[in-house]
Amino acid sequence: MELVALVNADHDFVTILKKGLNLIGSFGQLKSPVIIKPNICTISDNTGYSVTHAMVVEALLELLFQQNPNLSVRIVESDSQSKWANEAFTKYGYTDLTTRFQNKKYDVDLVNLSERKTELVLFEGDYFQNPELPDVLVNPGYVISVAQAKTHYLTSITGVLKNLFGLLPRKNQNYYHPNIHEVISDLNRIIPTSLAVVDARVGVKGWNGPKTTPLNKFILGHHPVSVDAVLAQLMKLEPEEIQHLLQCHKYGLGTLSPQILGD
Repeated sequence: MELVALVNADHDFVTILKKGLNLIGSFGQLKSPVIIKPNICTISDNTGYSVTHAMVVEALLELLFQQNPNLSVRIVESDSQSKWANEAFTKYGYTDLTTRFQNKKYDVDLVNLSERKTELVLFEGDYFQNPELPDVLVNPGYVISVAQAKTHYLTSITGVLKNLFGLLPRKNQNYYHPNIHEVISDLNRIIPTSLAVVDARVGVKGWNGPKTTPLNKFILGHHPVSVDAVLAQLMKLEPEEIQHLLQCHKYGLGTLSPQILGD
């Protein structure tokens, strides 16, 4: 049975994440480079919870380096219609965060995927046929998707699966919207998530609000479909009615009915 941790957000982030990791069997096998993909979807966070807080990623870094101080970690995001990644890194505290860890001699850095060279990936999917992707994504050692609890007009939810949409280096990412379910499914098959985390302290209606609902939870798991299925239920939605969850479930990326542990 695939396990998902549902943890109350009533402590500091390190304590919350450590509790969730203990419930699902820790990180598993860590290998460099570790890719962390936060949800940095806009330069203007209208709710305060539409963008992944840098302090959540900081807690992850602390736990990762406790496990292995020699890891190489890259925090990644791309340019999009609603932001330039480098500007967003600075605005939301990611530039300062990486500088602090670099000053402690840890190998951590920010990567704007829209500025990287691309490499051909041999893959025949539902949408992509041998795509070119940023080089840092071609052979990742361990991938962490850190999402927010949000609904979305195209995909019902913006969870850990949809979060990988932001790996695409093309700024006008709405180019992919007509085939968004197939694109999400393909990306998650090409770049499998090793750890999925949702900051569900607040549920956001719409990708950037304006309406919000307190949820006071964090969700963690090793299978992204399983984590997003729990997120959907938390957001009062049916996982079986969300198309990209069904497609990713078909490809073995998790179950729609995981065992939930925790609070």
